[in-house]
Amino acid sequence: MAQTTLASQASFERYTKKTRREKFLEEMERIVPWRELEALVAPHYPKGENGRPPVGVKVMLRIYFVQHWFNLSDPAAEEALYDSAALRRFAGVDLGRAPAPDETTILNFRHLLEEHDLCGAMLDAVNLYLDSRGIRIGTGTIVDASIIHAPSSTKNSSGTRDPEMHQTRKGNQWYFGMKAHIGVDSKEGHVHSLCSSAASVADKHMLPDLLHGKERKVWGDGGYQGQGDAIRQAAPHAQDMTSRRTRYKDGVDQLQRRKNRTKAKIRAKVEHPFRILKRVFGFVKVRFRGLQKNHQHLCAGFALVNLYLHRKRLAPLGA
Repeated sequence: MAQTTLASQASFERYTKKTRREKFLEEMERIVPWRELEALVAPHYPKGENGRPPVGVKVMLRIYFVQHWFNLSDPAAEEALYDSAALRRFAGVDLGRAPAPDETTILNFRHLLEEHDLCGAMLDAVNLYLDSRGIRIGTGTIVDASIIHAPSSTKNSSGTRDPEMHQTRKGNQWYFGMKAHIGVDSKEGHVHSLCSSAASVADKHMLPDLLHGKERKVWGDGGYQGQGDAIRQAAPHAQDMTSRRTRYKDGVDQLQRRKNRTKAKIRAKVEHPFRILKRVFGFVKVRFRGLQKNHQHLCAGFALVNLYLHRKRLAPLGA
């Protein structure tokens, strides 16, 4: 009796259902400004003058974004292309003509983006694209930082922890890793500025680099209080709206507490990009050693976060 194989079983399938992954990829296909981003990478991409012809920019850029959306390493991305027909269709990989790009090819593409600082340029290009669609950066900025964990174990080839990562205490809990500092538009809620540092660096030190200079108001939590001079130097017309201290030895300043509560309703928008990055895209731990590689990864990640954040407004335009 002949044994039934997976291939023969697939040929008799009568029922199908569009999965959440397929729906997500179809939505991203519509809202990502592919033409602008491909034009950004193309001048730096190998032309194939020596050796075998390179995989197209279109395919590699889509695979790179798939890695961000589904939190895939280079080997995992290669395996996912063989495993998922939906990912192959999205990336434009046809196994009947050529194999999927291997993990080394995927790695080299990422190194190309890092070498030419193209991930930071992607964030700027996406914000310009949003601006052209009426989603503009206004005159209010909310600043905040979030800790991205790094492995604290020394059980690796070097026998040491990453020297560029450091530990910090938040409450009674110690964390080891880096910080992502972002500046978010107070109206639209998307990221326009990004800085990366070790986790031990205080939030206030990155404040001037998170402002675009045209702000009228700047919001931040208690970690940024007392930075009025730094705000005015970076944005001369900005009003300091950061939260203030409320607890003193002789009691609690109830008026200031109410003001902080009002400010917190606006500051809440800064948590949305972090939620998408960590909970939707799954980036809760650093993927590389060193701050620079992870900073580039965050730049591209927040560019995709901005698109995902406004997907409902962009989808009708791109449909």
